[in-house]
Amino acid sequence: MCLTNVFCHEVFVAISAIACMAGLALLWSRKPSDDETEATESILLKMSFSYWLVYCVAFGIQKLIVPDWENVTGTLRLTTTLSYLLTFSCILCLPLHKFAVHEIEE
Repeated sequence: MCLTNVFCHEVFVAISAIACMAGLALLWSRKPSDDETEATESILLKMSFSYWLVYCVAFGIQKLIVPDWENVTGTLRLTTTLSYLLTFSCILCLPLHKFAVHEIEE
């Protein structure tokens, strides 16, 4: 049971890394707008996709590296933690930004 859950998490991270690359490609192919609100939302989305991609890559490298390398594994754990928290903060900032803009318009 535990091995199945770990494998499912690794597959989820691999699929989400591919989805992040696709999302970043779609966001960079869009034309930049002159509206400051849309530009901010686009930047927040790019940041959240980028940070999650960093998490996925660091998680994958962490699984591939030999556990005897304490310095590398510690650095990768710190990288995964920080990128996870940064992704969460960007995702949280997006609706807060929309709410703040909505309040200013009224």
